Amino acid sequence: MDIHQLSRRRYGSTVFWAVIASIVVVGGAAALGRATMNIKGALTEKPDIAVYLLLPEEGITNVELLRERENERHYLVQTKEGPKLVVLRKGEEKWYVSLLEKLRE
Repeated sequence: MDIHQLSRRRYGSTVFWAVIASIVVVGGAAALGRATMNIKGALTEKPDIAVYLLLPEEGITNVELLRERENERHYLVQTKEGPKLVVLRKGEEKWYVSLLEKLRE
């Protein structure tokens, strides 16, 4: 490689784009890691958010907690099809939907 033929402008441009590429890679990895932690926390520590994540096809607009026990939570959920009763139970590692029942308005 002929370093003595490398111009100052070309060297500066190369370094600039290398720094920008590094920032994008590190920022993307940090954002992905943070998003993964948020989803894991939502499924294990915040079951109110887990209702939205576990039932994306329902089109949930509002969630109201009705009853809370140690390993079970009952919710009144407003969906595009009307109100529904959702019961979440905590498994060994995460929450899951144990009952989804449509209610009359």
